Amino acid sequence: MIAETICQLARRLMQHPAAPYHEHAVRDEVERICAEHGLPFDRDQFGNVLVRWRTAARQRPLILAAHLDHPGFEIVHGLSSTAWLARFRGGVADNFFRAGILVRLMPGKTPAKLARQKGKARIFELQAKSHAGEDAGAPRFAVWELEDFSMRRGKIYGRACDDLIGVAAALATIIELKSKKARVNVLGVISRAEEIGFHGALACAASGRLAKNSLVISLETSRELPGAKMGEGVILRVGDRTSIFDPEATRFLAEVASGLTKRKGFQFQRSLMSGGTCEGTAYQELVFQTAAVCIALGNYHNCAARNRIAAEYVSVADACGMVQLLVAAAEQMRQYPQLTGKLGKGLNEMLREAQKKLRATAEV
Repeated sequence: MIAETICQLARRLMQHPAAPYHEHAVRDEVERICAEHGLPFDRDQFGNVLVRWRTAARQRPLILAAHLDHPGFEIVHGLSSTAWLARFRGGVADNFFRAGILVRLMPGKTPAKLARQKGKARIFELQAKSHAGEDAGAPRFAVWELEDFSMRRGKIYGRACDDLIGVAAALATIIELKSKKARVNVLGVISRAEEIGFHGALACAASGRLAKNSLVISLETSRELPGAKMGEGVILRVGDRTSIFDPEATRFLAEVASGLTKRKGFQFQRSLMSGGTCEGTAYQELVFQTAAVCIALGNYHNCAARNRIAAEYVSVADACGMVQLLVAAAEQMRQYPQLTGKLGKGLNEMLREAQKKLRATAEV
């Protein structure tokens, strides 16, 4: 059931291309999904979407944080009816930008190609064979011309698995909690412009809209690295390229995940995913207790072998594991002190035993 939900949500979200500051179409799809499932939502003043499912208002809030955007081109201005200057926004190495690569002008889905770079800044000329569709108006952004969504051999492929799989996981978690009539206090924060410095997350976190005692869990797809393999389960992300996340919050997720391993098919990993910096760092630096989970991502930011631009991909089973973990974490927030206190309790018992043994043998 969770796999079906994840795939349906991912298909709907990923059909809408987006770039930093140009997430409006995929945001509209998020809001349609919420309306269809009866999930209360609103937008903050910065255009982020807040999805709340609160059936236990006094319970400590659990925030599921994911983002809508993906690296892409922002149109600077037109050069002619078939040519535009565009600035690339997001983390892709210089050697991936080769003249002739196909792009899609949005809105309107007009085919175009990457032409010459203008100076050292990441500004490129984009050229189309014909002018953009009049119905769509002037293009505002562009994305790589790649498949929006497909499924093959248990994997989801598409231009923007990062981070629309995270958004799908957040929505699937809240939908599942509603269907189970769980007593929870969960808020999904679906933010904008993450790829250029967590702009949406920072603005939301500083706005006062989020309870300061919230536990924030950042949801991401992250570049597959040694020790964190695709198909081997959801990853407890100990940290990212910049930060180490809260040890107590990570311990809570580890305890919840360990309990889930009794279920057939659930598995998890634990790793420092240093391939990039995620929103978890933004929330943590603004003094929210923060943990993170992710799933392994192939072709991170569409960067494939031999400097090719290609579709990203993730394991459906890993995405299901993420939702299972988040549902269980939300349901077990009441047990947070007991679960995180297990380590201290165990160490104190070991301390008493150690003191007894050490005293008894001190003079031998």
